[in-house]
Amino acid sequence: MNKQALSWRVEAQDGEARAGVLETRRGVIETPVFMPVGTLGTVKGMRYETLEAEELDARVILGNTYHLWLRPGAETVRALGGLHRFTGWRRAMLTDSGGFQVWSLTGLRKISEEGVEFRSHVDGRLCFLSPEISMEVQASLGAEIVMAFDECAPGKLAHAETKESMERTLRWEARSKKRFDELQGEEADAGRTEESAELSGAQALFGIVQGATHLDLRRESLARTIEINFDGYALGGLSVGEEKEVMYDVIARVAPEMPRDRPRYLMGVGTPEDLVEGVARGVDMFDCVLPTRNARTGQAWTTEGKLNIKNARWTRDERPVDDACRCSVCQRYSRAYLRHLYITGEMMASILLTHHNLFFFLDTMRRVRQAIRFNEFAKFRREFLGRSLRQEASESALEH
Repeated sequence: MNKQALSWRVEAQDGEARAGVLETRRGVIETPVFMPVGTLGTVKGMRYETLEAEELDARVILGNTYHLWLRPGAETVRALGGLHRFTGWRRAMLTDSGGFQVWSLTGLRKISEEGVEFRSHVDGRLCFLSPEISMEVQASLGAEIVMAFDECAPGKLAHAETKESMERTLRWEARSKKRFDELQGEEADAGRTEESAELSGAQALFGIVQGATHLDLRRESLARTIEINFDGYALGGLSVGEEKEVMYDVIARVAPEMPRDRPRYLMGVGTPEDLVEGVARGVDMFDCVLPTRNARTGQAWTTEGKLNIKNARWTRDERPVDDACRCSVCQRYSRAYLRHLYITGEMMASILLTHHNLFFFLDTMRRVRQAIRFNEFAKFRREFLGRSLRQEASESALEH
């Protein structure tokens, strides 16, 4: 019997919400899980020692195929032993395929059956990315989980155009799987490890379900993606222009129909509220740049909602960012000090706010997992979302 690249099991379920364990060749990941985004081989503002320490304990992070392919280049990363050795990250890693990034280069790209031709945002040179090249680059990077190459359709794209895009994605996914299997057979994976009692030491490949907001296309995409047979399945092409309630409806209709014996991944989503709502609809894995990106613009997430540290009202406020937060930033620094750092342009402001935001996202998922295991997820969700609704009502009242 062939060993698998991943071991996955559901250990508790409350409604559609699932608490499970995903074992990779570089460690065990408890799900539902939030994965910090390390676009260029770094989670901006964070040392890996800090991410790996008990306080944050991030078990898996993302790397970005498109950006790392352009700089420093796949062959450079391979020559340096793969992304883990190059960056010093010792735990599990997931790399996206580059499909979303080239899709977002509106006006700089040309899509054909073979792949995508585009101008590099770095130096303007002409580049070409295909399913085969994406798999080769991701083998050079050597992450534990690799994503199939897909085309991301805008959320409000018409049915006919969405179907055409979905059909192309399915053909690209089949090509991705073929080239991925060849590369694994050649042991081209730069991150390969020795076999264990349970795992092969190889990479895993996830397929991506597309179809924008058209439920019939989503279901067709899912059925045909399952036929290709991936190690896990992702929902792509959400949070790309459609209304939030529409996104939630798509997740609710599609996620529970995804294979129950494989992990389910919602790509690029989202806020803490989105994570909780995604879990309620059966999703296991999430990633988003929000906690790090927004920290660099002075925004912090708290148990009472979002807080803008630039606000003059915090000039002499001695309270922490969040009175209920257990992170080391909230245990030591005041809103007044963090505002001072931000207003004066000190890099420490972004570092400290990034640490706090990542703690908030990761701790939210810890509490979600605990609630599922104790069959209390419905109560947790109600209370968590209730706080967000109260903040929105308060902000609305202030505006009027």
